Amino acid sequence: MSLSEHQAASLSAETVVVAAGRPPRERDQPVNPPITLSSTYFGTGPLGDGDRGYGRYSNPTWDPFEEALGQLEGSTLPGLLYASGLAAVSSALSLIPAGGVLVMPSHSYSGSLVMASELAQKGFIELRTVDIADTDAVKEAIAPGGPSGRPAAMLWLESPTNPMLGIADMRALADAAHAAGAIVVTDNTFSTPLVQQPLLLGSDVVLHSVTKYLAGHSDVVLGALVTSSPEIRSELLHHRIIHGGIAGPFEAWLALRGLRTLALRVERSQASAMLLAERLAAHPAIESIRFPGLATDPGHDRARDQMKGFGSIICIQVAATSRLSGADAADKLVQALDLWLPATSLGGVESLIERRRRHTAEPASVPENLVRLSVGIENLEDLWADLEQALKALDG
Repeated sequence: MSLSEHQAASLSAETVVVAAGRPPRERDQPVNPPITLSSTYFGTGPLGDGDRGYGRYSNPTWDPFEEALGQLEGSTLPGLLYASGLAAVSSALSLIPAGGVLVMPSHSYSGSLVMASELAQKGFIELRTVDIADTDAVKEAIAPGGPSGRPAAMLWLESPTNPMLGIADMRALADAAHAAGAIVVTDNTFSTPLVQQPLLLGSDVVLHSVTKYLAGHSDVVLGALVTSSPEIRSELLHHRIIHGGIAGPFEAWLALRGLRTLALRVERSQASAMLLAERLAAHPAIESIRFPGLATDPGHDRARDQMKGFGSIICIQVAATSRLSGADAADKLVQALDLWLPATSLGGVESLIERRRRHTAEPASVPENLVRLSVGIENLEDLWADLEQALKALDG
């Protein structure tokens, strides 16, 4: 039957992704959970704990994924599935009290930054952005100050950050935030729980764009939150119910199906990313590179201490040529590729690439010539051959 808390704790994460969220081991039970398509559930008395009641409150198809994700993140509670990553972001930000201070990385997922900025513009919160890799600067931002003179109510972490791959000292920052009375939310989309478990590093809430690595096949849009606090989970669940950011049952089923191969996909893509980063770092057409697996990367030591691997995202800055600016060279590189797919997502089985500043919402501090690569599970040499020919074309 479905894994107990004790069983999940005693098994490796590579086993939990396969074994968690299964139906009971009874005669003629299906191996996989079925999809339940219902907006309404039978009941005659007042709704209480454990009652499904209505499709906005619960769905049996959500349960296996939420159970599996909670166990993977090291929580004793199931996660919460949302209609999208931004729906999960919205729910997490709802934990900030009116007028409260949010400290957020200046380089974060652009959707999170836009949402936080709009809340600040409307006066709902005070937003302080900071280089999350600068521990002293983050601690200063957490402390009382700013227009309100208040300390932070929430510290938002991304590590590695999107797209600059900055690495935060997560333990130290979580301790500083908690000392100030702040809640800590960590977007763990880039790392997945197989590479990093923020709850064990001091975070209170973990966020995922399930669309990316967890589902892994570029066919669903979903988000999720995980916490070990019953009180916080209750607040988040209430927000999901009232604001209606719920997952479709078919999407939830697809996400669980994708989760089963997460360990294999992450293992393959991380190994390829390491070798590709080493080759790109030595290529004359590359002005600079960020990948925490490289010993020369400024976040390498922290990543090595906090992560089980270094992820599968590489960021490069393409050098200008005699005829092309860095931005134009970056665009030409992307356009010259045959195997890598120009697209704005990440974490799928296919390798994706894009120049990030083509997005108007991307912070101006992101270099114009920065290209983000999401390494998939294709053959390493095929991926490199495609990059090599596209880089060579920059001279033509």
